[in-house]
Amino acid sequence: MNGRVQIAGAGIAGLTTALFLARAGWEVEIRERAQRLEPVGAGLQLSPNATRLLDRLDLLFALQTASVAPEAIELRDARSLKPLAAVALGDFAAKRWGAPYLVIHRGDLQQKLLAAAVQESKISICFGTEIDPATQADLVIGADGVWSSTRAGLPGASRARFSGHVAWRALVEANDDAFADLAAHLSPTSVTALLAPSFHLVAYPIRQGKALNLVAIIPGTAGSQDWSQSVADVVPLPNHRAHTLHDLLAEVRGWTRWPVHDVDPAGNWGDASGFLVGDAAHAMTPYAAQGAAMAIEDGAALAAVLRASPDIPAALARYEAVRRPRLARVAGRARFNRFTWHAAGPVALARNLVLKTRSPERLSADFDWLYGFDAAAL
Repeated sequence: MNGRVQIAGAGIAGLTTALFLARAGWEVEIRERAQRLEPVGAGLQLSPNATRLLDRLDLLFALQTASVAPEAIELRDARSLKPLAAVALGDFAAKRWGAPYLVIHRGDLQQKLLAAAVQESKISICFGTEIDPATQADLVIGADGVWSSTRAGLPGASRARFSGHVAWRALVEANDDAFADLAAHLSPTSVTALLAPSFHLVAYPIRQGKALNLVAIIPGTAGSQDWSQSVADVVPLPNHRAHTLHDLLAEVRGWTRWPVHDVDPAGNWGDASGFLVGDAAHAMTPYAAQGAAMAIEDGAALAAVLRASPDIPAALARYEAVRRPRLARVAGRARFNRFTWHAAGPVALARNLVLKTRSPERLSADFDWLYGFDAAAL
């Protein structure tokens, strides 16, 4: 089916959905409240289930010029910094799952998507404006994020809820004194996850290795807090002020504090008069590093069902039938990671034993359902 669609939001979900719909023949108008897109945010991970879809939008080469293809995902004990296990990425990921694993700054990804949308004749973008109910459209899509105003007026929709954790984020440039010390203790070519009771820290290179992205997930409150603090002051490590990791984190400046919220994917996503995608429908906690990937999958899947059916309500019903089980499983994986990564005592010992006894092949096979998935294959 071809028609006219309005999309609220020019984030990753909105731009990706617009590009897939335009390629399927739809006329798309994006309405973005901001006057312009700013390169805000932090790093994010694009696993093969996302990059295979971006490749179909002819964006993979552009993304590779602004990203890094890490060699592995390394799990380490945060207290000793010793390795627990590793999942091979790099060429291995591209061969096993049919697409690369990339890490990139959110702003860089958004700019690449925006540049592609601007070049697409079927897409128009209006900044500083919101969806106008009086405007004629066959479908209105809410892609306006975790604090979606589109979702706010939707009966039965889930609401954003605080997870009990706070994400402390920092970007360390290569010319920063902290960069060399971090690279000496953590792999500068891999995604490193440091696991400890009650918290974890993830570090990986972005911008072709010219910067390191850091994010520490720590228990906290949703309220405001002194932004001049360093994560080194709040990281819950035993004797943390005499700890190597504390010393490394204390070198890093410019931490930002973001309370982590999610949106239960079981809520109402809308109907043919207005429909939610991305974080507006199912914002995820970062424990599985799949928030951006799920938004990209949404755009590809929505375009696929609308291409297959001329009936919008039937197409949306098909979309929900295929997306809800997928999102529930991914959300379940995030909950599992949160439990195991933040484990203490006997649970942590059992986790470490299991990781050490699993072969690299078995560790990789655990991700086949996630990374090998094709959201556009209905």
